[in-house]
This record gives sequence, structure tokens and C-alpha cells, in this order.
Amino acid sequence: MKKVAITLLLFVFYFNSNAQIPDPAIQIAAAIQAAPEEIRVGAMVYGYDADGNLVTLQKGSNDLICLADDPNKSGFNAACYHKDLEEFMARGRELRAQGKTPSEIFDAREEEAKSGKLKMPDHPATLHILSGSDGMYNPETGVVDNAFLRYVVYIPFATSASSGLPTKPTGPGHPWIMDPGTHRAHIMISPPKE
Repeated sequence: MKKVAITLLLFVFYFNSNAQIPDPAIQIAAAIQAAPEEIRVGAMVYGYDADGNLVTLQKGSNDLICLADDPNKSGFNAACYHKDLEEFMARGRELRAQGKTPSEIFDAREEEAKSGKLKMPDHPATLHILSGSDGMYNPETGVVDNAFLRYVVYIPFATSASSGLPTKPTGPGHPWIMDPGTHRAHIMISPPKE
């Protein structure tokens, strides 16, 4: 009887976890909303299969890669980035899957970027992030309402002096440089929330 109950529990868990993963077309529609409208069509999109594994949902024909919202995390978060950031992003996903902490991930990628093992873009490369709390995303339609869009422009190893940017925002929506002097140096642009 105990074995039957455990089997039933595992089935219910498996069924419920699979039920949370939207159809690939819905994941694609939601993910590309993070990108500027004029480059959404043709973006490569990573999303989740029925088992919750990250897979390619759509092959791309332009320079944009989008990540669908992770259905196992609360809230909504989709991101689109220039393809030259893929090695950096993929390495981060790999390290997170190994259970590394954010500081361990930063340190590993910093060391690898400095040694040349991890190739960083030699030009500015943009990341677009669309995020929001629970209830902003309808997994049945792919519609994201009132989410917050912010922008990150990676400029590896740039500093405040080399970019002319402050290290803190000077006002709502003003750009600033975060992680200056590191592989992850980037311009943060967070428009004011409406």
C-alpha cells in the first residue's frame, strides 16, 4: 500500500510540474516581448520542454537570442541578448546548474575571461530584461501585462573613466556603469516604472 501511495504521489508531482510548462508557441510569444519590436521576428528562443529541460524552441535568423520565463521560478522573467553574449550566458547557466553561488559564478567567469578561456564580446552587446511579479504573465496566452523592461549594455572591462559613466544612477532612468573594470562591466538603464 505504501509503494502505491508513493507511486501515486510521484505521478501527481510529475503531472503537476509538467502542467506548469506552457506550450512552446506560448513561451516564444512571451519571451520575444523582452526584445525591441523591430528585431523580435527571427530571434532564437530557448525555453522549456515537458520535462523542464532548457531546449531550443526556435532557431534564429538574426543576432538575437531570447530566454523564456522559467516556469519553476516565481514571477516572470524573460531576457533577450545579442548572440555574442551567448558564451558568457551559457557559462553562467552551466555554473548555476552545478549549484554555484552568484559570487562563485562571477569569480569563475572573471578568471576565465581574463585568461581568454571565456570569450567576451569585443564590442558593446545588449541584454533586454522583461520582468514582473506573479499574475503579470498568462501562461495560457503568452501575454505579459505591466512588466518592467530594463536594459544592460555589456562593455567588458570598461571603467567609469573609460566610459564617462557614473558608478551609481544620478536620477531615474539615468545610465550608469555596474561592475566596472571586470568582465561583467555593463551600462545599466532602468527606465522609471510607470
